[in-house]
Amino acid sequence: MQRLTTFSLSIAVLLAAACTGVSRTSVARADSGGGSAFWGAFPAGADPVALGDKVVDDLTSRTYDPDGRYVKRGGMDYREVCDAYGCLRFAGETKDQARIDALVKHYSMFLTDAGKKYIPKPDNVDNAVFGILPLEIFRQTGEKNEAWKELGLRSADGEWESPRADGMTKLTRMWVDDMFMITGLQTEAFRVTHDAKYLDRAAKEAVLYLDELQQPNGLFLHAPDSPFYWGRGNGWFAAGMTEILSELPADHPQRARILDGYHKMMAGLLKYQADSGMWRQLVDHPESYEETSGTGMFVFAMARGVRAGWLDEKTYKAPALKAWIALASKLNDKGEVMDVCVGTNKAAQDNGVKAGGSMLDYYLNRPKATGDFHGQAGFIWAAWAMVK
Repeated sequence: MQRLTTFSLSIAVLLAAACTGVSRTSVARADSGGGSAFWGAFPAGADPVALGDKVVDDLTSRTYDPDGRYVKRGGMDYREVCDAYGCLRFAGETKDQARIDALVKHYSMFLTDAGKKYIPKPDNVDNAVFGILPLEIFRQTGEKNEAWKELGLRSADGEWESPRADGMTKLTRMWVDDMFMITGLQTEAFRVTHDAKYLDRAAKEAVLYLDELQQPNGLFLHAPDSPFYWGRGNGWFAAGMTEILSELPADHPQRARILDGYHKMMAGLLKYQADSGMWRQLVDHPESYEETSGTGMFVFAMARGVRAGWLDEKTYKAPALKAWIALASKLNDKGEVMDVCVGTNKAAQDNGVKAGGSMLDYYLNRPKATGDFHGQAGFIWAAWAMVK
């Protein structure tokens, strides 16, 4: 990524605004937010506001072809949902109304009769997480349109339709990814409704997954039959715990257990952070490549923990900042994140592995992509955490 001086970066941002007509007040918003006051002056090329703006603009500028992008997957894909959710929160945190409006407009089709066919049914966790997008639109636009709230709650409640006898969602499958798809959605539903049932659902489910998947080193298996510490999978869990801890009251019966799991994970991540500041495709394998989507999610979780007081500042502030600076270097001039692991099934279920391949090689050899929504989501979540 081309390195710019702080002055030239500021000029570039302002010139871009003149060309596009979109308000880009990155420098002013960075100075007025809490991020730079806490983290200190960001190095050239690592300003989270300027880089976050690029990721938001990448999303809203992508060609909108729902019949090509959505229909074959049964509706809007979870990867784009998570990117859009992060972009909305980032734009809200930086008080960028122009970008909030652009994002809302970009997804306004979901409130039309023609757009309803692109809304995924909450029949698995990846489809259900769609609900975080309309719920966040509702939060960012006030109460201007109850239809967004109703649309999001349809997913949140659908995720718990006909629950198991133990009260868990019937969609429980014990994959590490689920711990954002479930806890993220239910926590967001709580933010909108203030109904404690949503927090209770998320918290109980999180404890179940903690008990099943977290290992003594603090990291999480992809699944019981795929015993590898896959980077983005661990990132999903880190992000999910961060979301729920942000809302759980101090006296909630599951808070202590979740916070303990979070502490163990963050300590484990410190052990495996690469010299560059990044984390790897397989967190504990130094021969695996440094991967951006997982790193972005870890920055989100660790930076929020430091700012919220869940983590010791002397121990975790510098590693979180180092990780952010490393991640910032992975964003190209188009606002696309590089070195993103492509969509990844659990190894035990992949046809290639069933045909006789090695589970380890399956993870080590997953291709890297540029601009994949997994990476865009992780990056914008990290940027939000750095300006929060």
